[in-house]
Amino acid sequence: MNAGKSTALLQVAHNYEELGRDVAIFTSHLDDRFGSGQITSRLGLQRRAATFDAKFDFLDAFQSGSAGEFACILVDEAQFLTREQVRQLHQVAHVYGIPVICYGIRSDFLGEPFPGAAYLLTLADSLEELKTVCVCGRKATMNPRVDACGNRIMLGEQIGIEGEQHQYVSLCGACFYKDHRVEIKRRDVRQTA
Repeated sequence: MNAGKSTALLQVAHNYEELGRDVAIFTSHLDDRFGSGQITSRLGLQRRAATFDAKFDFLDAFQSGSAGEFACILVDEAQFLTREQVRQLHQVAHVYGIPVICYGIRSDFLGEPFPGAAYLLTLADSLEELKTVCVCGRKATMNPRVDACGNRIMLGEQIGIEGEQHQYVSLCGACFYKDHRVEIKRRDVRQTA
């Protein structure tokens, strides 16, 4: 969370397209905070994308003849991929020679791995970690779910999209295990002339 994953994805798409190369961009249908099929960075950049759900077959989509049309496949919210979808993307990369770049988080609000993330870590040819910072200043690796008062939510479904009921904060391992209450600091960003 807050590491710039969506911003990085949008930058990669821009770089390919600036060279006249087409990219296929996907995001999970589960993340509809900014509308279905929208990739939105915290910086305000936004772009439409195709959506995938648990039944979407990436291999079938690219076997239908469209594989040669794309220079790269970009996937946002990759933690929501299924094991089979990760395998399909791996096969598309190696059979069709199309680079596949996935962006997502490793673990849920309790520190448990997302199945898609676990399989990506297993099959990925290379990994790049995008870092963010904990409130204490250390590298953040955990994403606890908190209520509006900053109280940790310790029960619930693995997937819960940030909204009015809860949000996520980025914490280092020490802060994740130390406190069950997190002070939420939000900056009021103002434009200056």
